Amino acid sequence: MDFRQEWITTIHDFMIDEKTIISALEELKNERPMTLLIPMLYEEIHGVSLNTIIDIINESTYLNRVIIALAADDEHKYVEVKEFYSRLRILHTIIWCNGPTVLHIVEELKEKGLDITMFAGKGKDTWIALGVASLDSYAIAMHDADIVSYSKLLPAKLFYPIVEPELSFFFNKGYYARIDMEKRKMYGRVYRLLLSPLLNALLEKTKYSSNFLKYLCAFKYPLSGEFGMTSDLAINIRIPGDWGLEVGLLAEVYKGAALKRISQVDLEFYEHKHRLIGTDSDEGILKMIKDITKTIFRNLVEVDGIDINEAFLQSAIVLFKRTAQDRIRQYHADALCNGLNYSRHAEECMVEEFTRIVLISGEEYIDDPTGLMLPDWKRAISAMPDTREKLKDAALHDYNTYR
Repeated sequence: MDFRQEWITTIHDFMIDEKTIISALEELKNERPMTLLIPMLYEEIHGVSLNTIIDIINESTYLNRVIIALAADDEHKYVEVKEFYSRLRILHTIIWCNGPTVLHIVEELKEKGLDITMFAGKGKDTWIALGVASLDSYAIAMHDADIVSYSKLLPAKLFYPIVEPELSFFFNKGYYARIDMEKRKMYGRVYRLLLSPLLNALLEKTKYSSNFLKYLCAFKYPLSGEFGMTSDLAINIRIPGDWGLEVGLLAEVYKGAALKRISQVDLEFYEHKHRLIGTDSDEGILKMIKDITKTIFRNLVEVDGIDINEAFLQSAIVLFKRTAQDRIRQYHADALCNGLNYSRHAEECMVEEFTRIVLISGEEYIDDPTGLMLPDWKRAISAMPDTREKLKDAALHDYNTYR
């Protein structure tokens, strides 16, 4: 527990009262409608989390709507998800993001000169759902569908700093401790051993002159998928189309909102599924690391005009590895004092592999610095003014057609 403030406002949970905050949201729901967005894969209806999440959302009567951004392979899986959500009493919309009806609209958009057909996955699904949600919402919050430690306070904490008139933040990021209390194990490997040491190494490399890097370092857990934002901000920022989604989104918020309008909130302990490391650099966590690294390099060029060349990359790699190894010593001390299961050798091996992937990522970026960014919704609306309405109608069509 700490009370430290960062470059961005940190909202700690010293004694946040569930009844008080939810009562406040109830009073604000008509003036500032709230939509909860849940991106998900079909397989997640068979997980251990989603039933509990639905039960708790049913008690969250301050919500205007829930939007499920679904990726499903065929209509039978779509129908199964539709039936699964039939007990969700809050008004909800299921958008079959890779279904034929939505893909037809994507093709229409391409005919208007805006081609997003090369995108797939969570980034594209989030983009689609944000567009639909922005039609009738003041605030939009998003979280994943695999949260084991879900509670009524989680979405409430994401919304409150956005909709409370005395605060009126434009963007609010969730953070939490990635500790499995039952297994007494520390997770968050990509943040602990990749992102945090990489950001600090790049800060050192740039002689602490980059405000963008200082901003990213101010977030206690930049890789969380939980955030809230205003609809106005949602339609004015680009969305990354790869595994760099969370870091890329923070970069877009940095470009689109003043720091005093950005906050982060303590979501306490948090447990969800853990990704596999992967056997090569194009799958699992290693693929995620490549995309995150490229996203950071790309934004260092866009925001700070830093030249990412071979010499810069080689020295940054040396600084990164040293910083990551220092982190291992620190986390070992933390784990030992808290009685957590922790293997310094396993973490050292992971840093070796992460170092290799960061080097590959940097070389690939130098060869091809272009990125996968979905356009902001302002541009999509300019290309086809009724795109959001068509996507909303597509969701309704699918809901009434597939049985």
